[in-house]
Order: sequence, then C-alpha cells, then structure tokens
Amino acid sequence: MSGKAFSVWLNNEYIPDNPDKAWIKEVYSKAVKKSIEDGCLAFTRFFKHQSGFPKFKKKGKSDVKMYFVKNNPKDCICERHRIKIPALGWVRLKEKGYIPTTKDGWKIKSGTVSMKADRYYVSVVVEIPDTKPFCDSGEGIGIDLGLKDFAIVSNGKTYKNINKSAKLKKLEKQLRRAQRCLSRKYENLKKGESTQKNIQKQRLKVQKLYQRIDNIRTDYMNKTIAEIVKTKPSYITIEDLNVKGMMKNRHLSKAVASQKFYEFRTKLKNKCDENGIELRVVDRWYPSSKLCHCCGAIKKDLKLSDRIYKCNCGYIADRDYNASLNLRDAKTYKIA
Repeated sequence: MSGKAFSVWLNNEYIPDNPDKAWIKEVYSKAVKKSIEDGCLAFTRFFKHQSGFPKFKKKGKSDVKMYFVKNNPKDCICERHRIKIPALGWVRLKEKGYIPTTKDGWKIKSGTVSMKADRYYVSVVVEIPDTKPFCDSGEGIGIDLGLKDFAIVSNGKTYKNINKSAKLKKLEKQLRRAQRCLSRKYENLKKGESTQKNIQKQRLKVQKLYQRIDNIRTDYMNKTIAEIVKTKPSYITIEDLNVKGMMKNRHLSKAVASQKFYEFRTKLKNKCDENGIELRVVDRWYPSSKLCHCCGAIKKDLKLSDRIYKCNCGYIADRDYNASLNLRDAKTYKIA
C-alpha cells in the first residue's frame, strides 16, 4: 500500500469507524500526511534492503515531532519573541534571535516542533538569498580524526578529546548513578514498593543528563568546524572512516560513538559548501598512518600503540600529525 492509499483509507474508513481516533482530525492535516510519508519512505527503504525494519517510536522514549508547512501568507510568521504555528497559533519563544523574523526579509517555508527531555523545540526551513562563496588560493589542510585527540590538523593545530575533560567525566558519573537509581525503581515497582510517578521523575533526570552531555559534545564540534573553516583553506581532506566496523570492537565502541565522526563529516561538508571550500575524501584503505611523509616508505609493522612515527630515513613525528600531512598531500580522492 502506498502512502496516498493509506491516507485515503485512514480518512474514509478507519477514523469514521473508530470514534476514539477522532483526535487525528484535530491536529494539523499536513502533520498527519508528513507522518504517513515518513512511514512510507521507511518501508520503501526496507523492501529495497537499504535499511532495517521500521521501529515503532514510543512517545515516552523518542523525540515527539510535529511537522508544519506554510500554506497561507499568515502562517509561519516569526517575530522577536514568538512564532505563529498552524493549528497552534502564536507560541512564545524562550530564546530569541535564532529564527529570522519577517523584518529580515527571509521567508519561512516549513518547520518541525519536537520534544526532548520535557522541553519543546522548533526548527524551521528558511529560504535565504544566494551568497557568493569566497575563492581563496591558500594552502589546503588535512584532518586526521582519532580517539586520543578529536582532530589533528596538518597546520599544527590539535583539538583535544572533549570526552576526557573533567566536566564530562563528572556528568557521566552522575548519569551512571541516575540510571542505576532508575533501574532499581523498576525492580521495586514489581514488588509494589515504587510508583509510576517516581519512575517518570527519575526518567526525566536521566533524559536531561543525556541531553546536557550531547549538547556539550555538539557545541565543541561546531566550534571546531568553525575554527577550521575560518582559516580559509583552498581544500580540506579527510579520511573515509569505517565507523560501523569500529563500533564492533566492544572495547572502543563507546569511545567511537561519543566522538560523532559521521556528524562531524556531515557538518563539515555543509560548512564547506557554504564557504566554497572543496572537501576531499580519501579511501579508507589509504595508508595515511603507515606512510612516511618524508621519504614515502610504508611501515607495515606499525601498531596502534605506537604513537610516535619513526622511519628508517630518520624522520620522527607524531603518528596522527604524520597522517594529517599525508591526507593533505593525497593524490587519489573523491569530492564529497
């Protein structure tokens, strides 16, 4: 069944025969259609063997989202402290200045309302005028991503791993304790010694800690990308990492997941497109760490524990810095 056929069946047969489902008609009609389209796309990708079977998104365990689109000129109007959402009306904004107002001349095309850790967020798609990207003839740079340090750039700049900071370690310790407390409440509920209300309170504490840790990591990543792009290189070269394979190592999977390598690549590509910088991606089998930047020899017996690269030609350098130099000078690559 296609998404359009399901929508016809839902409106003409299912809802009239089930009066308890009449609340579906009360929400914004485009939100229902968007949910059906997303479900249709998920099943289409599953039958084409492009992804797994779609998972049911439970209200209390996933981000609740509502889609809205601008149909009328009076829809999706944003002012300094409030935004007008179809079927909801004017909604007050906690933070100001992030969404462009009508005075700026930008048009809001659509948006999404989501809920995370008992807080509501709105994100919008804005149509902006085309900007001319700068053309710079400066030197290119190579970026080597790792676990010891987040990113090592060929210009000598090293960005430390934010997950090793005292602030995040303290928050992760609080998270472990909060999760342990939540697990005990579930066990006490079976014995009749706890209530659902106490479980909801503790679950909210866990969600807020997860969100705070995620916000710190994302903010550090955004600042790192902005600082790299501000150097105005002619091109940026990164490595195509096998993140899925790295996640299979149970000793490193948690550290790999917390680094957000895929999100870094996605955001770096968007930033490069905005500023007219060429993003090059080197094949994952390229021996960037084993290759000597001075003489070009390949050290096949290099171990993961060897942090200093020593070549027979006398070249000695940091392992990750040597890899970033090799990525910068790589001749075979693909344009992202």
